[in-house]
Amino acid sequence: MNSETVLKNRLRGLVHFHPENNLALPMMKVMYSKDYFPPVLKNCHILSFLNENCNIHLSFFSLLLVFNLFQSQQKCIVIFALVCCFAILVALIFSAVDIAGEDEDGLSEKNCQNNCRIALVENIPEGLNYSETAPFHLSLFQGWMNLLNMAQKSVDIVSSHWDLNHSHPSACQGQRLFEKLLQLAARNIEIKLVSDAAVQSKVLEDLKVKGAEVTYIDMNAYNKGRLQSSFWIVDKQHIYIGSASLDWRSLGQMKELGVIFYNCSCLVLDLQRIFALYSSLRYKSRVPQTWSKRLYGVYDNQKKLQLQLNETKSQAFVSNSPKVFCPKNRSFDIDAIYSVIDDAKEFVFIAVMDYLPISNTSTKRTYWPDLDGKIREALVLRRVKVRLLISFWKETDPLTFNFVSSLKAICTEIANCSLKVKFFDLEKESACSTKEQKNNSFPKLNRNKYMVTDGAAYIGNFDWVGNDFTQNAGTGLVINQADVENSTSIIRQLKGVFERDWYSPYAKNLQPTKQSNCSSHKLNKLATNKTAVAYNTSENDLLSVQHE
Repeated sequence: MNSETVLKNRLRGLVHFHPENNLALPMMKVMYSKDYFPPVLKNCHILSFLNENCNIHLSFFSLLLVFNLFQSQQKCIVIFALVCCFAILVALIFSAVDIAGEDEDGLSEKNCQNNCRIALVENIPEGLNYSETAPFHLSLFQGWMNLLNMAQKSVDIVSSHWDLNHSHPSACQGQRLFEKLLQLAARNIEIKLVSDAAVQSKVLEDLKVKGAEVTYIDMNAYNKGRLQSSFWIVDKQHIYIGSASLDWRSLGQMKELGVIFYNCSCLVLDLQRIFALYSSLRYKSRVPQTWSKRLYGVYDNQKKLQLQLNETKSQAFVSNSPKVFCPKNRSFDIDAIYSVIDDAKEFVFIAVMDYLPISNTSTKRTYWPDLDGKIREALVLRRVKVRLLISFWKETDPLTFNFVSSLKAICTEIANCSLKVKFFDLEKESACSTKEQKNNSFPKLNRNKYMVTDGAAYIGNFDWVGNDFTQNAGTGLVINQADVENSTSIIRQLKGVFERDWYSPYAKNLQPTKQSNCSSHKLNKLATNKTAVAYNTSENDLLSVQHE
């Protein structure tokens, strides 16, 4: 056995190299190089390797080589781990970094349609009688059916309720709407529906069997709230947004209001992202820390969509609630309402089912000043006239009357401070009576949720109650128009609806007694019946009419 073989064997034993280890051979070649040996070993001839002194030094050197090799392997592992982490991070980043301003169908701000038609739609319950000259608009049922008849590719609907079938005589329109949806599904029209997970609906189950895609959102897991959004998107071209849900009562017993946009894909581009946001929450129990850029708002209160509505120059954007559902560039509903009130120069007309600036938790009730305070600011600091039309029904919270009285007291000693409040009562009998007391009939109710000023309008899904905006999911729409005198102006039309209701026999002044329960508040009918006939008078005359 020659000296080189002895050296190989000795080194193999010292550093535990194995022939199958590919790393051994390169290291052995390096170790055989005399130049590689440290000075202390250079005097050790290869033939004297077995010499005890040289053996001690070489053994120590071999251990150093093993240590260096071990460190090199560790570095490789660390580098490999870092590379893997970097690759994962890049993948996550690019999953969130999508093409801003363009949706999955290639629709973008550059190729979308912004010359649109818009129409008010209302559901007026049977038995409500206005004057012959009062303004009326397209029925909600006919507006919805028009949208479904136009559908060629897709129908996307978000709704808080899904109950279109009922034995009540006024449920026939809901049944016809349901049948139309089934027909569209049979024609392979893509139907996507979003509902609150707490809703149990046979309508949804039947549509799902026919091929509709149903997404359930567990709002209780996010904010202990509910899904109250109500909007439609048809063929990525047409939109409905308003107070009505997919419930037979919205087409029968409830007084509802909304708007329909035709051929308005620029607004669809923005609203579609809210729909996509809801869809992205399927099976999730918490809001993601980072939203995809495809869910970012396209327009907001700082960058409004410029468009034509019925040949009238306009601006618009959609807002969302709660705040955790507002990715970058998406306006929060409260901020959208603020923008409308802040821009008002002359008046603010508000119509809601409930007005209660209270936030309820499981342990306490606290004052919620966000909207109540903004109204006070407009009254006192800017002398804007405010009219508040609130529904009066058996669920009206007694504290509503306290807050209304507080608002009215502000203007007692302030010049040019004008606040008037009326309650809209659709029940011929006491608003506090139960359904059983009315022979099991369903009470009629005004569920409007909008605001109109001298230059803008807000149409939303919420009543002005603290918990709605802080916990529930809802969507709002803001429209600004400079030329409100144009007969096609949606602002002018909405103002006309408010004044029609304000001067109707159903809008009554409230005279509360000392008792705080619902039945203790007496509603006095107006001495005179003012309706749309009064619209020929000037705006100042209308605002100066007193009924108190």
